[in-house]
Amino acid sequence: MCYKNDCKLTAFRHYILINTVLILGYNLRKIKFLLIIVCIFTAIITSSFSYRVDSQTPKPINSIETIIYDMQPPHEGIPHGVPLSYNWATGPRVGSDDPGTFTAMTAWGQLYETSEGNSATNTRVQIKNIKAYYLSKTDKKWHILQSSVRVEGAAYREDYVGDINRPANVRYESDGSISVKAGNGYNFHFWPPGRASINPIDVMGMFTTVQARLVVDNFNKPDDRSKARYVLSEGGDYWFNLTAKWDNWTTNQDFGIGKFKYVTTKWQAFNLITLPEDQIRLNPPPM
Repeated sequence: MCYKNDCKLTAFRHYILINTVLILGYNLRKIKFLLIIVCIFTAIITSSFSYRVDSQTPKPINSIETIIYDMQPPHEGIPHGVPLSYNWATGPRVGSDDPGTFTAMTAWGQLYETSEGNSATNTRVQIKNIKAYYLSKTDKKWHILQSSVRVEGAAYREDYVGDINRPANVRYESDGSISVKAGNGYNFHFWPPGRASINPIDVMGMFTTVQARLVVDNFNKPDDRSKARYVLSEGGDYWFNLTAKWDNWTTNQDFGIGKFKYVTTKWQAFNLITLPEDQIRLNPPPM
């Protein structure tokens, strides 16, 4: 039993308590709902960001498998104007694995139109990052001999007869590299600036590599890179010394010629290595 005013006060307190509980419950549900929305939104944003980062992570241009592939015949395409009697006309090969008395070396490469022809007139080949390494007998490690973004070279007769050459169609690119064209009976034969000294008795293996891709020649004209048929091969020479002049193969000899591969719109590595596959896997060269 309660007095009238006391009963009213008690009922009012119950009313306040019930409404407080209801309001708190509603707000808790609302907060929980908002937290769920925030978590879902965060998960979506995070996963989307991760995907974008992963999708933009550049893949390595070179690999052990690529290096091994580049020494396995046949060529992807036959270089135009190279006599089939040449022992590198249809597939890669290792040359001399012993420098003998030669005390210098250089990496080099050669760009050709393919034997079936090249109908692209508004396409160039950009070439960069030529490098050379040797594997030491002493410490069983690879040591760098040459490294250059830019290559030098000239347009040589496709069969190299008489060492006939002329200035190449060269364009200097913004990253320090060059782009070139080849054709009309001439290739583009290139190398890094300057030879490198070697200790011939310490050479266990040689490795050279370069990168290339197709680029547009004139951006005011149609892009015809899909019609381009260029092949490129990487190689290397031993030389008598750092300054010896070419003298009908008496002052130099090659230590190998890699596979001719089609140049595409994506950067690719082109390689030459003198080691057999099992030794490449045991002594992987720098990428």
